[in-house]
Amino acid sequence: MIALRRGAPRRSPGSPGEVLRLLARPVILFREAFPLASFIAGRLFSMVTILFFVGLGVFGLMSLTPGDIVDTYVRSQMMMDSEFRQPDHQYTEEAIAAARARLGLDQPFYIQYATWLRRVVVERDLGRTLISRAPVLFLIRDRMINSLILNLISLFFLTIISFALGIYFSTKAGTRTDVVATVVALVLHAFPGLLLLILLQLFASVSGIFPITAYPDFPWSEAPLKFTFSYLHHILLPLIGAFLGGIGGTLRMIRATMLDQLGQPYITSLRSRGISEGRVYFAHAFRNTLNPYITSSANLLASLFSGSLILEIIFSYPGIGRLMFEAVRQEDVNLVLANIMFISFLVLSGMVISDILLALVDPRIKFGADR
Repeated sequence: MIALRRGAPRRSPGSPGEVLRLLARPVILFREAFPLASFIAGRLFSMVTILFFVGLGVFGLMSLTPGDIVDTYVRSQMMMDSEFRQPDHQYTEEAIAAARARLGLDQPFYIQYATWLRRVVVERDLGRTLISRAPVLFLIRDRMINSLILNLISLFFLTIISFALGIYFSTKAGTRTDVVATVVALVLHAFPGLLLLILLQLFASVSGIFPITAYPDFPWSEAPLKFTFSYLHHILLPLIGAFLGGIGGTLRMIRATMLDQLGQPYITSLRSRGISEGRVYFAHAFRNTLNPYITSSANLLASLFSGSLILEIIFSYPGIGRLMFEAVRQEDVNLVLANIMFISFLVLSGMVISDILLALVDPRIKFGADR
């Protein structure tokens, strides 16, 4: 007898499923051959997708706000150009409607976003601000560099000092020193960052040791060396504020992770073999402590940028956060969208870099299936 086997019906060579498998074959082969590269490509694709929906959401939210930039101009009696200016400073409905049409504000938000996106992708132009008509890239370039310098310096010192103190206090677990450090870290972590920055500025105003602003009052091109030393003097107090605002949570996390690693069985095994305490701490426990910190470093970068908004406003620092705050107040959608896109790109890039560093630090992490 011939046994009949039941199974799935065979697909014809031209079926949609067969075509999809043939199209996906190069992607599957590339993923199997280069797992890390395929992971990076996937994350870059997800970054582009997220940025697209972030921009769409920004245009949608800005369209929900009452009024627009033309209404702001009218209320503040600011004239956009000679065509919009009226001799008696009275703005008619026709003039306001013509100004909205000229700026494209009479279109739905998705049409405005599509127009902005086409200009950015095709013409590589971020547009002009609706207020001063200055190029957006010209305004945000220097501001973004200033914010990056401030936040990267803060992140560098926060990382180095947090690891040093976290490792040190993990060796003093249960002692009076450890209890005092834990209480201080908890207080700093719970202390309002806005109040801390205000108190630091009041201290600078009363003592006169530090400037109350965070940026020199003369350009770098005038005296580069003098500007460098003056800049370091001006940003010292804001850096202290950013450091005190972030050291509490980071120190507690590193200390807790170190204590968790020191209680693992492999640490007991290493000590029983006569390996020195320094090697146990730095070659084994410290390396495993890097994993949660690298994972949270992208969120730390995002929190630094969000916290720098308040810092830049209080200390009059010419950064991207202060520029975005002013753009939101004036409802300048081109400038707001460009700022949010740049900050979102930096945060998403930090997430991708943290994932790559995590794979390099921990060899147990794999991005592809075992073959």
